[in-house]
Amino acid sequence: MKIAKRISRLGTETAFEVLAEVNELRAKGRDIIALSIGEPACATASYIKDAAKEGLDKGLTHYNPSAGMAEFRKVIAGYVSTTRGIPVEPEEVVVVPGGKPIIFYSILACIEEGDEVIYPLPGYPIYESMINFSGGTPVPLRLREDRKFSFDIKELRSKISDRTRMVIVNSPHNPTGGIIPKNDLHEIAELALKHDFWVLSDEIYSRILYEGKAESISQFPGMKERTIILDGHSKTYAMTGWRVGYGVMPKQLAQHVARLVTNSVSCTATFTQHAAMKAMLGPQESVTEMVDGFRKNRDLIVAGLNRIDGFFCHTPSGAFYAYPNVTRACRKLGFKTSKELQQFLLHKAGVAVLGQQCFGTRCKEDDQEYIRLSYVSSEQDIKEALRRIENSMANTRLVEQFIDELRAKEAIST
Repeated sequence: MKIAKRISRLGTETAFEVLAEVNELRAKGRDIIALSIGEPACATASYIKDAAKEGLDKGLTHYNPSAGMAEFRKVIAGYVSTTRGIPVEPEEVVVVPGGKPIIFYSILACIEEGDEVIYPLPGYPIYESMINFSGGTPVPLRLREDRKFSFDIKELRSKISDRTRMVIVNSPHNPTGGIIPKNDLHEIAELALKHDFWVLSDEIYSRILYEGKAESISQFPGMKERTIILDGHSKTYAMTGWRVGYGVMPKQLAQHVARLVTNSVSCTATFTQHAAMKAMLGPQESVTEMVDGFRKNRDLIVAGLNRIDGFFCHTPSGAFYAYPNVTRACRKLGFKTSKELQQFLLHKAGVAVLGQQCFGTRCKEDDQEYIRLSYVSSEQDIKEALRRIENSMANTRLVEQFIDELRAKEAIST
């Protein structure tokens, strides 16, 4: 049976592959602390779950408009108007099952074969995957540690060509926890206006910020008309499995995206939209408490990582990821890449993390190694994970044994 060639251009989210490996090891009786998957460990607030039950009892189990329930879209429009400082109409909102579809649909709707899309590297892997799948040309913009993983505007200018059709920004950022300062967002906006490209602004972590306020590129003059805001409930309300996300975009584009929804999933589940609407209208204490907990976990894990020989970790400003530089540790222990360190920590230390290969195709000139740790777990789990990482890396015999196993497998495969 033949498979379409375009499928070979489709990437994946490696975090789910690691999660499958974690579950397999756990099924065999292994004790694994998973700091790999990006979802809050806390439960969805009870008032939101009650709203879902209420929706079921009301019979909200049927189709709704592909763009989303009118009442919910009105609530989203009001929320985005208030938080971003821009006027938003319900017709400019499209509700989708999770955040990924906005990436998927926006790129399909806006990018032609050969069009260039500039995206952050490291970054959420679905950006690169969807650019390739659509036939576009991915143009990575490296986020450097010495800039706290923000955009280098000078380098961005050098990447723009007459084929540039979109720039993707993500602030707060996955996997680094970095943010793009307001002044830099303003400069990106001026470039968008000058060179006439779309900006896909992934703001899924906008409520998970530890200092200051979240800034959106849509606030600048002329940018509402060329910005696609991606947001949703997965992270903010601990609703990853509920699959509720939304995009805010110009009305004409919203119509096309809604048609893509019609052609793919018909609509987002009605009773989950009802619950998500109640989440936005209801008490926000659960969000505040969750972020306060993340802040404590952030300080705990960053301090612990910086005590490990060969690790250096900046303090993230948002999201819930630590992204330490592990180059010295890898070189000292004999690991060629952070992927090998990732595998060592999983199989020998019982701690699941993600190596930087999980966040986009590496640039040839990139000689640094990083891993991502999600600090959404309990304080006890984080302390134990740090203890396991430090002890396993200090165990020379264990490291040498693992490296010998790796090199033996390499020799067999070649």
